[in-house]
Parts: sequence; C-alpha cells; structure tokens
Amino acid sequence: MDDQARKTALRMIPYGIYVMTAGDRDGEVAAATVNWVTQTSFAPPLLALGVKSDSGVYAIARKKGAFVLNLLGQGQAGPAFTFFKPAEYADGKLSGEAVAWAANGAPVLTSAPAAVECKVVQVVELGDHHTFIAEVTNARLNQAIEGRPDEAVLHMKDLGEKVFYGG
Repeated sequence: MDDQARKTALRMIPYGIYVMTAGDRDGEVAAATVNWVTQTSFAPPLLALGVKSDSGVYAIARKKGAFVLNLLGQGQAGPAFTFFKPAEYADGKLSGEAVAWAANGAPVLTSAPAAVECKVVQVVELGDHHTFIAEVTNARLNQAIEGRPDEAVLHMKDLGEKVFYGG
C-alpha cells in the first residue's frame, strides 16, 4: 500500500471535534478531545467512539460505565486544544472550563452548545483506539442552536491547516 495515498485518503474523512468527559465530582475525573464519533442506531440511540486505550478518560469511562460527549461549537478551538492534554479538576472547573454534572455523574462542559450523556454498552478492543458503543441516555442543549445543527459544530479543519487525524 502506498503510505501517502492511505494518509491522504483517510484524511478526507470529515471529523467533528468533541470533548469526552468521565468520572464524578467526588472522585477521579478525566477528559479528552475526541473526533472519531458517529451515530450507529436510532432506536435505541447508539454512538460509536474511538477512544485512545491508554488515556485517562478511557479508564474512567470504562470503570464507571458512563461518560458525556460534549459537542463543541464553532469558535471553540480553545477547549479542543485544552483537552488534547490530561485534564485537571480544581476549584469546580475542569482544566479551566466551567462544568455542570450529568445525571450519570460525569462532568458537562457548560460552554459546549450541546452534550449527550451516554451509557457504555460494549467496548471493541482492536487497535490503538478501542471503540466504545454507547447508548445516549440524556441530551442537553446549553444554548439555542440556529440553522442546521451539523453546521454549528467545530470541525477538525477549523483547528488549522496542519491539524489532521487519521491516515
């Protein structure tokens, strides 16, 4: 296989940018920027997410069996870059971002336009990122969404010319 052709072809897949959070206010908390996300079922509503298997958010979401997927909006490159690094919870904030708490216990970034609470249904352990299959148990809008919802989200291409994932 031509490595450059593989990289280019796989980088043509469009990605949204999200922050996955897990844990609870009384214990461990973790967060990470993720982008391999897709809805796989309407009934029940299921998502598939690629999560780096050696990350803190992977360990805590797996242990708790739940997490929140925070959908970042246009103009939120700052939080996307913030959660490329391990998160710190201090003074009621997660890496400086204000949080609320989901019914499943995980933190919700209040600056994100929307978030979905998820229950882990299955983890497929293949490759360096394992695939979480998760059922959406609750959804919240932190602000009104105008126009097409899929145009309100931050995309990988919005992070700059040299930021890619995949390939």
